[in-house]
Amino acid sequence: MAKAKLSDEVKTYIVQALACFDSPSVVAAAVKKEFGVDVSHDPSKKAASGLAPKWKALFGETRKTFLEDTATIAISHRAVRLRALQRMAEKAEIQSNMVLAASLLKQAAEEVGNAYTNRRELTGKDGKDLPVPVSPVTIFQLPDNDRS
Repeated sequence: MAKAKLSDEVKTYIVQALACFDSPSVVAAAVKKEFGVDVSHDPSKKAASGLAPKWKALFGETRKTFLEDTATIAISHRAVRLRALQRMAEKAEIQSNMVLAASLLKQAAEEVGNAYTNRRELTGKDGKDLPVPVSPVTIFQLPDNDRS
């Protein structure tokens, strides 16, 4: 049975999804859902062998953009994560799962308090210098007979 020819729209979708690190099986399922087209993947074949230069260029451009631009990934934003945690905590409370609700509340508090970042404040309030701790200085007094 001959393979059906894929439209450029489907090919573009596949190339971009693979460039964004989606697995071939995930891409095949998404193509089936989105376009109603069955695509198969034979892992014994080299995926890029004989690929047209325009698809290689699209793959490279999409991969580069994907790696450099996390702004387009919703979950990379704190507000999106907090909203999701809010929905989960509300659902946990409705289901009387107080342990999960408490855990989600703690996670939200840590999210707001920057517990999940490598960012650390290296200045004091309003950008001023951090206060330098002053330790008490012990003054030694020499005995009278040692003074010369």
